[in-house]
Amino acid sequence: MPSRVWLVLAATLIPFVAGAELATQRQEQLRHLLRHDCGSCHGMRLTGGLGPPLTPSSLAQKPTPALAATIRHGRPGTPMPPWSRFVSEEEARWLVDLMKRGTGDASTND
Repeated sequence: MPSRVWLVLAATLIPFVAGAELATQRQEQLRHLLRHDCGSCHGMRLTGGLGPPLTPSSLAQKPTPALAATIRHGRPGTPMPPWSRFVSEEEARWLVDLMKRGTGDASTND
């Protein structure tokens, strides 16, 4: 990911306060991250591209903790980067739940 994108993310993402429900503003920021940053590799509709699809049917049998760990720590040896600098554990789980429900605006409700 170009360094400019990392700077924009760092400047716009508000840190998550542990134990609190995600604020509406933060949810919108995470949806934006999902649509634009994740979508750049997983396809703008999250149906696959460089990375695998992130649709409800493709994620249904995968455990949420494992998917959240992939978001936070990346996948060594693949283009999947770690997002732990920008996304907390709770936020990663929230994103996984969003994708599994098919309510990420960019995903299909398959």
